[in-house]
Formats: sequence, C-alpha cells, structure tokens
Amino acid sequence: MRIAQIAPLWETVPPPAYGGAELVVSLLTEELVRRGHEVTLFATGDSTTQAKLEAIHPSALRLDPAVKEHSVYEAMQLNQVYSQAEEFDIIHSHIGFAALACAQIVKTPTVHTLHGTFSLDNQKAFSLSKSQAYVSISNTQREQRLGLNYVATVYNGIDPSTHQFYPKPDHLSYLAFLGRLSPEKGPHHAIEIAKRTGHVLKMAGKIDRVDIDYFEQEIKPHIDGQQIQYLGEANHVQKNYLMGNAIATLFPITWREPFGLVMVESMVAGTPVVALALGATSEVIAHEKTGFLCQTIDECVAAVHRIDQLDRVNCRKHVEENFSVKQMVDGYEAVYRELLAGKFVKNGHCKDMPTLATLEH
Repeated sequence: MRIAQIAPLWETVPPPAYGGAELVVSLLTEELVRRGHEVTLFATGDSTTQAKLEAIHPSALRLDPAVKEHSVYEAMQLNQVYSQAEEFDIIHSHIGFAALACAQIVKTPTVHTLHGTFSLDNQKAFSLSKSQAYVSISNTQREQRLGLNYVATVYNGIDPSTHQFYPKPDHLSYLAFLGRLSPEKGPHHAIEIAKRTGHVLKMAGKIDRVDIDYFEQEIKPHIDGQQIQYLGEANHVQKNYLMGNAIATLFPITWREPFGLVMVESMVAGTPVVALALGATSEVIAHEKTGFLCQTIDECVAAVHRIDQLDRVNCRKHVEENFSVKQMVDGYEAVYRELLAGKFVKNGHCKDMPTLATLEH
C-alpha cells in the first residue's frame, strides 16, 4: 500500500523531547515501513525515518526564530502532498482541519486522525467536511453534536521494548509531573498535591510562549529546588528514568484531554498515575489497578497515600496489552483497508475501540 503521512511541522519527527502527535506519527510510519508498505513522510527536514522523507522546511518550526507565520509552511506542505495525491493509495493527515479542503478535491482518500480538541473556530471548518473519514484517539474525544464521520477510534501506542521497567521507585519517594507547563495540564495542581502530601515533586516539560505568563505567575514562585523542582525539557531516556523512579505520576488536568500519552509512558515504566477524571483518563487508566481516577484535588491527595497498594507489574502489563504500537498500527491498517474498499462511504458505519471494561471481560 502506498501511504502518505502528513505530520505537524511544529516539531521534529520523532520529537527529541515533548511532542505526542509527532511521536505517534513516527511510530506509525516506521512500523508501516517494517510491514512492507511504501510510505512517504511529509515532515520537517531534520526528521528521522526509514520512509521516504519530503520536507518543506529544514527544521522544527518551533525552534526556528526566523519563522513568523507557521500557517504559510503548512499551506506549502499541503500543496506538496496533494499535488502528487495520485501517487498514493491513502493520505493520512495528522494536522487537524488544515487538510480538509485539499482532501475534498482529489480522488485519493484522506483519513484524518484528530489529535487535538475542538474549538469554537475550528469546528466551523469540520462542519463543512462532515463526510470525510475521521479517526479519534479516544472515544471521549468525540463531539457527537458535530456529526462527523468517525470511522474508528485508534488508541495511541508506544513501543514497550524501548521503555525500561522500574520494579521499585527511588528510595527518595518523589512524585513526577511531565508535560507542557500550561493551565490545562495542571502543574499548579501537581504542586498543591505535592505540598499537601509532603512529597518532593519533580517536573519536566516545555513552556510554550503562550504559557510564559502562567509559568512566571503560578508555577515559578513555588519552585525552590528542594521540594518543588523544575528540570526543564526531558528526552525519552530522561522521561523514562524520571517517571520510573517516582512513586506516582500526577496528571491533574483541567481540560478534556484527548488521550494523554504521558499516562501510558508512566505505566509502562511501572509507575501508576493519579489523574483527575477528565477526557480520556478513564479509557487509559484502569482505576485502582494502574492508578486512580479522582474527582477532586482532595481525592488526588488521598490517592497518593494509597499508591503503594498498586502493583507496578500490572501497570506495565496494562500498557503491553492495550497501548502497544502493534495494536495501534493494526487499527490503522484496518482503517486503510476499509477506506479503500469504500465501506465507510457506502455504509456510513464507525467502529469504536473496546472500552477497558470490555477488555477486562
């Protein structure tokens, strides 16, 4: 099968540190190549892949101060992809609504994986392209009121073999927080939980320009280098070590998280997750088995005190059984085959991933 993968240009593929969508695109692309597909990856020029790489810009736009208008490069990328659409059997977009208009004017089918959430603005674009093929990364990500043609839910996956398992946390018994330091990720809640439980909190993640004021006002004043530590951005090995040696990873989000790859990366290292029950957390965490789903910060505090009741081996096993790259690519291959067969268009059906409750029976 000849497949085009359209990656966001904001980060390198795979990302050196933070970048959930870009990591997923990389794992998907490499596994498709390994399975014998002819794959072209449209990404930044500094990306690393076994597929054919086509690039509009030499490096990640986030790190290039000369780039002032990101949308210009995205438009150039889409022109690059769709001007050769007939060379592909499937085009797979990971860039949200941007590819919708181009997808409607070529014969090659496009499948859109939605990695983000819907805003008041972008849902207007989606409403004009309801019949295109959409893949959600969790069932709770979907907005049924928009009437989009969801053809499947395919959970994000990782390669467990590249993640070390830590059977015991560090003797210093700290809590971990990884992710963007932004209001929706809840690092301010993580700080409160750490202070109320008396544990050290080690935080790692990037600070986007739009979040600088939030960081300076809400997070930085609490960083003392002792109980509350900020370690900057972390690469794959550093993330694995940081979470693997923690007693728990905190995920106190304030928004409807579409998936939350950090939860999977924590559990595969053996570390349970304490999360606020929003978005896809209930689809990723097995409550009271691989972590705790909480309704309030008070419940998060209580959950930290119960964390030693959970088996770290079960955390690892949960990821291997539900969120591996093999399962993810199996899901996408099924979508490609059925899309080429015209089943989604003719029947208008959509398929969901089984819920955790189903998987356990």
